[in-house]
Amino acid sequence: MKNFFRKLIWLFLLIISVSTFGQADSVQVVNDSINVAALQEFNQKLAEVEMKRVADSIKRAELELQLTKLKTTDNLQKDDLLKQLKNIEENEKRRISEKKSHIDSLRNISKGYPVIGVLGDTLFSIYSKIGASTPKERASSIGKKIKKLYDDDFLKIDSINILTLENTNDIVYGETIIMSISENDALWYGKSMLELSTNFNEVIKSSLLKARDESSILKILMRIGLVLLVLIIAYIVIWSIGKGYTRLLLFINSSKDSWLKNLSYKDYTFITADQELQVVLFLLKIFRWFVYVLFLYITLPIIFSIFPFSRNWADALFQLIWSPFKGVIIAVWEYLPNLFSIFVIYFVMKYVIRFVKYIFHEIEFEKLKINGFHSDWAMPTYSIIRFLLYAFMFVLIFPYLPGSDSNIFKGVSVFIGVLFSLGSSTAIANMVAGLVITYMRPFKLGDRIKIGEVVGDVVEKTLLVTRIKTVKNEIITIPNSSVLSGNTTNYSSETTNTGLIVHTTVTIGYDVPWKDMHQALIDAALKTDMILETPKPFVLQTSLEDFYVSYQVNAYTREAGKQAIIYSNLHQNIQDVCNERGIEILSPHYRAARDGNKSTIPSDYLPKDYKVPNFNVNIEKGEKS
Repeated sequence: MKNFFRKLIWLFLLIISVSTFGQADSVQVVNDSINVAALQEFNQKLAEVEMKRVADSIKRAELELQLTKLKTTDNLQKDDLLKQLKNIEENEKRRISEKKSHIDSLRNISKGYPVIGVLGDTLFSIYSKIGASTPKERASSIGKKIKKLYDDDFLKIDSINILTLENTNDIVYGETIIMSISENDALWYGKSMLELSTNFNEVIKSSLLKARDESSILKILMRIGLVLLVLIIAYIVIWSIGKGYTRLLLFINSSKDSWLKNLSYKDYTFITADQELQVVLFLLKIFRWFVYVLFLYITLPIIFSIFPFSRNWADALFQLIWSPFKGVIIAVWEYLPNLFSIFVIYFVMKYVIRFVKYIFHEIEFEKLKINGFHSDWAMPTYSIIRFLLYAFMFVLIFPYLPGSDSNIFKGVSVFIGVLFSLGSSTAIANMVAGLVITYMRPFKLGDRIKIGEVVGDVVEKTLLVTRIKTVKNEIITIPNSSVLSGNTTNYSSETTNTGLIVHTTVTIGYDVPWKDMHQALIDAALKTDMILETPKPFVLQTSLEDFYVSYQVNAYTREAGKQAIIYSNLHQNIQDVCNERGIEILSPHYRAARDGNKSTIPSDYLPKDYKVPNFNVNIEKGEKS
């Protein structure tokens, strides 16, 4: 029981605080600046018209006085006075007609100031001023006078009467003027002054009688009894919800093994049964609190409506919830034309991009050929054009976005732009370099290239990076700005035409004839797999050093991606051919003193009767003196 009342009081205070804020906000809406400006402008015009009416009334009195003083023989002067009186009457009719039409135009956009009764309810509204009193001041003054009458223990409600004067009708009680009704008030309500005075008089009397009746002890006791009854019913309902929730938890726990199963696909489990149980319990808890709030939202207005002073709270509480929903619905309805425009722009641009993609696919597969435009440019160019089209689409859609013209939206846009500019300079440099590389065409996917010290096959090209797979299956990622700023060697670009030249250098001593060495290297190259016979391999003597000659063998191949195995086989064949032909590879230095040293050629290639030569020492004796 204590827990129930604690929850009830907590939610009661929360909703009361928010509803008070909503009530203050609604009053502010009633007295907004547009309404005040419209009424002030109208009252200013009424003051000018009133001054003119007073002048006409004075003149009419003077004319009527002159008319009574005329003799019966002064017919011409009498006609002139009657004509002037008729003009004044026509001006009066025209004045009233203009005031009425102007009031009709203001009635839909302006709201009056309410006269609040003793019970806090609105009796009627005041729209026009009288003398120096504004509508707001009049409404406040009338409400205070009604409250003062209610506080009078000797009040005789039947003594509240209507006093008819020249320009106004006054509702009075003894010597107290409760309010005055002018012609302007009658025009606002579309009634005569007498009808409006009678109506207001009955409303004031009814409000005082109702207030006295509502404040009787019997009524108060009945309302307290109703509040207690509502609280008891609320307690029973909330207790029932709690009991039902507890039984539902017990039922779920007892049946979870048959209801809940692991949510899995093959060997991977997305959600276990225990996790599903936690989700179900969490949703039930949220639903329980939703029911509590909904029930209290229904109960509190009922309680508020029992006492007269709190009935406005019920309206404020209802408006607190309904106003946001109403605002959202109205905002969505008003935004529908803009939303339709956004969908039209999106779908038109979507099919434009599809058409552009189709054109560039035709260029990529060389079904459509454009002079000077290479097929490998097609998809990168399509990516650029697609980005520009999406950017153009966003520019078209931007004015239709909600809040796009607000200062907050503009500030966030500028902030994001600054962050993007400061944090993406390297990325932009790589993107620009990627575009330049695309149209320079230094390499394409699958080419064997060398960038800096990295050699491998191109496996991916993006706007930001280039990825290379080395012969050791290493994936090297190189920023496009580094690619653009350095040298790039492409081994594959000429393989389909003239072929790639692979080359290696061997240093041989001067004792081997160069012709024999040339032929040996050419024969070794021709024995190597993936080396072309045509064009024929050739040898270049690149240098004559102190101890040896540098021979460079050059051969053609179309397998640029298999250079490692080609070089390995070529080196093996060079060794074999040189050994077969008795050519020793003694790089880098060769000693001329061969006597007594075994040949460096493997024994398999040497004659069976080969013997290590002896040391030969020749001593020349000089002549004796």
